[in-house]
Amino acid sequence: MNFEHTEEQRQLADSLNKYLAAHYGFEQRKAIIGSPTGFSDAVWNAFAEMGLTAIALPEADGGFGGGALDLLAPMQALGAALVVEPLLDHIALGARLVACAGSDAQRAAWLPGAIDGSVKLAFAGLEPGRRYELAPVVTTARQSGNGWALDGRKAVVVGAPSATRLVVSARTGGNAGGDSGTSLFLVEPKQPGVALNPCRTIDGQRAADVTFTNVALGADALLGAEGGAQPFIDEAADFATALLCAEAIGAMQSANDATLEYLKTRRQFGAPIGVNQALQHRMVEMFISTEQARSMAILAASKVDKASDPHERQRAVSAAKVKIADAARQVSQEAVQLHGGMGMTEELKVSHTFRRLTMIAQRFGDADHHLERYAALG
Repeated sequence: MNFEHTEEQRQLADSLNKYLAAHYGFEQRKAIIGSPTGFSDAVWNAFAEMGLTAIALPEADGGFGGGALDLLAPMQALGAALVVEPLLDHIALGARLVACAGSDAQRAAWLPGAIDGSVKLAFAGLEPGRRYELAPVVTTARQSGNGWALDGRKAVVVGAPSATRLVVSARTGGNAGGDSGTSLFLVEPKQPGVALNPCRTIDGQRAADVTFTNVALGADALLGAEGGAQPFIDEAADFATALLCAEAIGAMQSANDATLEYLKTRRQFGAPIGVNQALQHRMVEMFISTEQARSMAILAASKVDKASDPHERQRAVSAAKVKIADAARQVSQEAVQLHGGMGMTEELKVSHTFRRLTMIAQRFGDADHHLERYAALG
């Protein structure tokens, strides 16, 4: 497999890195997190202008027709900067589900805004007590007149507080927890019957638990065909997981760089602490884990782009997530420990990287979940 980025991919990554260095430094990030919305419209619009929101959408809908491999380098840059704007949830889940499941009219209505940044989409998929299961049980929709009535609850919907529309999975038929009978609906977060309970995650992102109480939806709120959305949800979740793995690589590389610099500059007994061979060995282990995880992230991105067999895609994604989760834990913990007590302070970026990597290791399934899925797929 060719691990080298194309010229276009490198140019996009370079442009993004320059923008983040100038406008998304550690202090600027803290200011965004501390703001009432925890979200920067200026940063979001800049991402859209760079084309990040269009890369993975079909050319027929105004996108660039790219895939996960085209987003590897940008996601690593976002991971290194610890960007809190929910770009991954918008492009890999919300917009992707509209593009894959929506009708021609729905794609024409929503995807241009998703590309230019005026529409922000968040996927409401997880439910209380359901852990990582994506087939809805708690949330249901029934036909009501010419439209639908939506009831249920969704948990930890990342990006919901700033979303223009929620893409909500709900059961409209079939057996609870089964693959058939799952439908997708576009829901306006401020319409009657929708209640958001916003929160801030430990890594600084904004999310919300969402409750739907007899929410009246028009017939055009249903994305695509009734009851056939589960394959689209599973594919989008794998796509998002592959991008999350790439983001983790950027965060781990940032932690490695900061830790190596600290070992070179922190002095004890008249010498840098990095001359200690035991610390050098630990630094080498961090580097090896990151490089192994990088290879798995590239493999996962390749499979979600090109694998024709869903099982092949799922196995690659699960294998990558297991390695990413293990490496994220090792690198983040070692980075903090090698920094000493100051590694846990708010003033040091490495403590925020630790939190982000901890969240990445859990999101879309932890190591145990993906080991079980990998084994079940044979």
